[in-house]
Amino acid sequence: MSKDIDFYNNLQPFLECKDHTVSAEVYQLMLNDEYDMLVTKPIPENIEKYYKSEDYISHTDSKKSLFDKVYQSVKNITLKRKLKLISRCLLHQDSLSRPEKNILDVGAGTGDFLKVCKSNSWNVFGTEPDAGARNIAAKKGIVLQKDLSKLIGQKFEIITLWHVLEHVENLSEYISILKNMLADHGKLIIAVPNFKSDDANYYKEFWAAFDVPRHLWHFSQESIAKLFSAVNMMVEKTLPMKFDAYYVSLLSEKYKSGKMNPIKSFYRGFVSNLKAKRTTEYSSLIYILKKW
Repeated sequence: MSKDIDFYNNLQPFLECKDHTVSAEVYQLMLNDEYDMLVTKPIPENIEKYYKSEDYISHTDSKKSLFDKVYQSVKNITLKRKLKLISRCLLHQDSLSRPEKNILDVGAGTGDFLKVCKSNSWNVFGTEPDAGARNIAAKKGIVLQKDLSKLIGQKFEIITLWHVLEHVENLSEYISILKNMLADHGKLIIAVPNFKSDDANYYKEFWAAFDVPRHLWHFSQESIAKLFSAVNMMVEKTLPMKFDAYYVSLLSEKYKSGKMNPIKSFYRGFVSNLKAKRTTEYSSLIYILKKW
């Protein structure tokens, strides 16, 4: 994949969205039909300031609000599931020798996932651009780098990005870097929101997982397959993140009506997951990728 590929060519208007977390600014979601994905326009020059909010939960361990408590409860459940997933991926690697248990978590937040991995005998490495989140991780015994620069040249059996790829500015270049850091028989695990889910279609501009301008890209199953095929990688398996439909609906309902409505949010999450059984378009999806 070329480093200078331009995803902003031949765009069509799709939706207008507001930043509900920090600035209240309005952004355009534009459809890139070639890659079947949405792009956020414009990209603010100082994107870092749009992460400076107590409401940006992945950079804290807050349990103040109802949404915080739901998020942290779900996180504790999903941590165990993520550990099982990477363990299965390591077990099924097509390698003649026993693979090393080296994992790189990109955008590791406050380090909870790597802490679980470390306690289960993984050699853990991670990045996190937010200094506050890195400091919280350090108190848990997890040392995170600010970016990938100090890890270039190393190879990892497992690389994970849990809701991170949508934040990356130089998308095509970043995908190439990830591919080069992956061991030959390794697995790249990427979780991203799915703008073709039923909850996205229902909430439209209020859908919390659009999260403009922090989310620069909004992927479909087709776009992930196409982006990674350009660097000779393929989607081996796609898995649902069913909890996402519920807590994304909870926050979306707040954006839409001005208050959280747990009962309606649960219903919308249930409907989204029910429809996804037929369509496979869950609120968020996990992609397990490997090299050709």
